[in-house]
Amino acid sequence: MTGHDHLSICLCDLIRLLGSLLLPCFYLCLVLTGVLFLFVAGIRTWLQSSRRVRRAQDGRPAVAFFHPYCNAGGGGERVLWCAIRALQNRYTDVDFVIYTGDQGVTGEQIVDGARRRFNIRLPRPVRFTFLKHRLLVEASLYPHFTLLGQSIGSLFLGWEALTSFTPDLYIDSMGYAFTLPVFRYLGGCRVASYVHYPTISTDMLSVVRDRNPRFNNADYITNNPILSAIKAVYYCAFALLYGLAGSCSDVIMVNSTWTLGHILALWRAPNRTSVVYPPCDVQAFLDVPLEEEEDKDGVRKCHSIVSVAQFRPEKDHRLQVRAFRKLLDRRRGEPGSRELVKLVLIGGCRNQEDEDRVLMLRGLCQELGVADSVEFKLNIPFEELKKELVDATIGLHTMWNEHFGIGVVECMAAGTVILAHRSGGPKLDIVVPYDGGITGFLADDEESYSDAMERIFTMTPAARLEIRRRARQSVSRFSDQEFEASFLAAMEPLMGTLER
Repeated sequence: MTGHDHLSICLCDLIRLLGSLLLPCFYLCLVLTGVLFLFVAGIRTWLQSSRRVRRAQDGRPAVAFFHPYCNAGGGGERVLWCAIRALQNRYTDVDFVIYTGDQGVTGEQIVDGARRRFNIRLPRPVRFTFLKHRLLVEASLYPHFTLLGQSIGSLFLGWEALTSFTPDLYIDSMGYAFTLPVFRYLGGCRVASYVHYPTISTDMLSVVRDRNPRFNNADYITNNPILSAIKAVYYCAFALLYGLAGSCSDVIMVNSTWTLGHILALWRAPNRTSVVYPPCDVQAFLDVPLEEEEDKDGVRKCHSIVSVAQFRPEKDHRLQVRAFRKLLDRRRGEPGSRELVKLVLIGGCRNQEDEDRVLMLRGLCQELGVADSVEFKLNIPFEELKKELVDATIGLHTMWNEHFGIGVVECMAAGTVILAHRSGGPKLDIVVPYDGGITGFLADDEESYSDAMERIFTMTPAARLEIRRRARQSVSRFSDQEFEASFLAAMEPLMGTLER
């Protein structure tokens, strides 16, 4: 027997072996699929039984909001409280629950914090379900593959929420799309989502493909075409999973034109998607008369530049400080001009990481020699925030591709001349021409920000007043009333399915 004949015999034996294994593998797959189906059906039956017991006790349906950081005090939290207030006013025979990961506080303290920070009062109490494993969605837990790690973590956190309380209707109000299939398919709930910012966007995909360091944080990835290609594949695969999870939502609300474009591209559910601009407390600012700037007793007015944003890395407070330093350098030749301008950074700190970031910003101010002209105001009450904005000359915003920009709208309503980033929601929805004139200014780097600040300060008070008035008129479309009307209209089909 030749070597060729021996190889042919071995090959035939291998084919027969694989053929003999094909049928058992097929049966094994069927068995495993059946076991998985029975397992999922058993969990679903158990959870629905839990819901029926709860309904028998309460006698009313329940709507649950998934918002692990509901005590954070940012724009997303304002959306949460306004949404609950709107639904409570419309549906008096429905209970409302909030899943939160905040520890060391009571529900009463959280509600009181919302009243102090946002001037929002709920018509009746809400129930809180305190989750113990919020750490699973913290970015710090996943130094690598952060998006995937947080998304898998949200699955477990969503499971904890679902087993702690099984609602009739589930609303993800913080952007954890991977919890949607958990509640829909395991809990048997109707689901809705309000998307502030897509977990992954088409912009991010293009940036990674171009090997831009904005998302390829490590130089060894940016400089290596093979590693960059692998990361691009990872991002594309994650985008596919994200789209599949998001498409489970019965109702999809997005907060801006920018977010709408990305969600339509990823979730592919145009018939269920609508823009619902977030609520901005513009009326509280509009009630303050808009007056022309005046120097008092011959003393030149001190101009303040106010930034309102949580101390998160994407808000780019470092850009604000550096642009402010460049402005002061330009005005160095003018006697006393340095003392007549200050930067006020207002924002909330969610955790120790945010507090550490504030310490680093203070250190940067010291390093650049502007510490005496920069003030930090953390977690301040609404009335103090209102006074700072009303007294300010410029409202400052520096986040690249901000999904919307509630702080931008509040600055415009308060009568500041807004200076925002030339991207995202501010560019597409907010700082846009109105009634034939400009409503503010846009910039995108230290040079353009300092140029715009200098231009605003050199304008006459009358010219600034004209821009301020036009900006105020343009923000009525972002009021609490407009949000409530749009939110209730979007939610009406789902709320109508609740058995009462």
